[in-house]
Amino acid sequence: MNQPALLIIDIQNDYFPGGAMALTAPEAAARQAAELLDYFREHQWPRFLIQHESVRPGATFLVPGTPGQALHSLIAPGAGDPVITKRYPNAFQATTLHDDLQSAGCRQLVICGMMTHMCIDTTVRAAFSLGYQVQLIADATATRALRYGDHEVPAEAVQNAFLAAMQGVFAEVLNADAWLTKEKER
Repeated sequence: MNQPALLIIDIQNDYFPGGAMALTAPEAAARQAAELLDYFREHQWPRFLIQHESVRPGATFLVPGTPGQALHSLIAPGAGDPVITKRYPNAFQATTLHDDLQSAGCRQLVICGMMTHMCIDTTVRAAFSLGYQVQLIADATATRALRYGDHEVPAEAVQNAFLAAMQGVFAEVLNADAWLTKEKER
């Protein structure tokens, strides 16, 4: 099978304005992910919506049963869209994802979602370690500013640093339009 599988990771309400962990420009990223989701649905290719469930004591976002934990309306599950619940940054850890991909015969992954510096980075590196060929869709990911000691790292710098670190060895990093153009020419 020579078709990719789409993984949309953690595009959940808490990451949007008014949510418990609002990111920088999540709407733009979610719109790009929705465009990819539509393309995969149209071609009836494998796609998986990954939803984080934070069950650790003291969790303040993505808490089960809260509106913030729900998948965002832009990528609401439809017929044929499996939802996989995860509890760790790595979407493969303690989930059925690897088995589901193996059953579908998928070795190529198109990955997008939130947060670039956490669950996207962790899942991309895990996918590489499991032997998948990964294409990471940069403009369909979002992150936030981070702090280290007295230093604040702006969201744009966090985004660029993590995308640059994954580019090459772990993934081919490109924008949604470039991926769609490349795919249509294939």
